[in-house]
Amino acid sequence: MIVQQLLNGLVIGSVYALTAMGATLVYGILRILDLANAGAYAIGAYAGLFLYLSTGNILLSFAGAIALTGFFGFVVQRYLYIPVLDRPPIVPLIASIGLFIFIQDLLRLVAGPRIREFQASLPFGAIKTETLTINPTWILIIVLTAALLAFLWYLLAYTKIGLAWRATAQDLEIAKAMGVNINQVVAYNFLLGYAFAATAGIMVGMLYNSVFPTMGDVPAYKMLALIVLGGLGNPVGTVAAAVMIGLIETLIAGYIGFFLPRDAIAFVALIIILLIKPEGLMSRKA
Repeated sequence: MIVQQLLNGLVIGSVYALTAMGATLVYGILRILDLANAGAYAIGAYAGLFLYLSTGNILLSFAGAIALTGFFGFVVQRYLYIPVLDRPPIVPLIASIGLFIFIQDLLRLVAGPRIREFQASLPFGAIKTETLTINPTWILIIVLTAALLAFLWYLLAYTKIGLAWRATAQDLEIAKAMGVNINQVVAYNFLLGYAFAATAGIMVGMLYNSVFPTMGDVPAYKMLALIVLGGLGNPVGTVAAAVMIGLIETLIAGYIGFFLPRDAIAFVALIIILLIKPEGLMSRKA
């Protein structure tokens, strides 16, 4: 039983990690909280659903939704954030909140307000033992999350764009003075971050068999808790915080019960951990 619950927590934590990673990358470079990233989560889910209904191919659905949402991220940074970077930090934050609300209303108008089912057929079956059952969607979530996070690690550690990201995250002005193409760095950052959010949205739609316009509401505020817990702009810290929150939520809900909604557990954990370790689980390196 405990192994099953731990696996459930790992699956939820994997989704949380992908959901928060885009906003973590954006904050690491631009020092702004991109709540519109949660809108990309919903866009990706709807794009994946409609592509799957049109093609019946889950691979094409993922690829098309990720490409579409990544391009949306490029447009957002080019026409929303870049023009307001020299303004006070509250301006980009308000802009991101406004865009997030706009995305929700647009999805409601285009796709309708009702919940849509996302029943995708995967080319592999469940894994069953005497004490453990792993359904196909869980397998997909764990494997795909691991692959994407490994790709991100390789990108940051061993490529020129990763070096440019790290330099810009340390000091944007000095990186710019040393010849780093800041516009290119920011563009790739949003492309990847929104692609991650889209992937998380599709997987959650498949996991719970539901897609709806406001499905980004809970991820919007939960990813803020994960960013703070992870150390503000630290990708490794965000993954650790996401897995920890996923496990805590699952274990408490499964064995103890809770007088608050399950989604409030992230904020209770945030308060407790910040009282003990104010810099978060892993403080961002200067």
